[in-house]
Amino acid sequence: LDGAEAAEKVGALAEVLMDCVARGASVSFMAPLTRERAEAFWAGVARGVGAGDRILLVAEDGTTGDVVGTVQVVTGLPENQPHRGDVAKMLVHGSARRRGLGAALMRAAEAHARAAGKTLLVLDTVTGSDAERLYTRLGWRRVGVIPGYALFPDGAPCDTTYFYKPLTD
Repeated sequence: LDGAEAAEKVGALAEVLMDCVARGASVSFMAPLTRERAEAFWAGVARGVGAGDRILLVAEDGTTGDVVGTVQVVTGLPENQPHRGDVAKMLVHGSARRRGLGAALMRAAEAHARAAGKTLLVLDTVTGSDAERLYTRLGWRRVGVIPGYALFPDGAPCDTTYFYKPLTD
């Protein structure tokens, strides 16, 4: 999406984020996540897309047109890291899980990053999560775990696993 398209989808993206947080996903937000906070986050993402600092991909339901998933590649990094991107906020609405959407979003993120000239991607996720298993299946390389790095939306601590993937293989 470009910045204007991203801005048009703020409300729908907020729905996906709120659903994920309500289901306990540790994605930077504490419960309860209000619509106002979720929309403010996505409005900032839209500005970042418009500024060329991130790539935003959105998956829509083929029947309803509803936004059911999203992923970002942060490209606006320090000048000594022009070759890499950070994968962020890979989210799939609960109604669309277990259908391969997460894998499709990740493959698309990798392809868009490659097209943008990136040769390395990094990401982090909750240790032991479905996402960790997905990234491993997709060939991401595990770096290590930081115990108690973040919190679940209910305030309980969670460990975080870091991954990287060269795009030159």
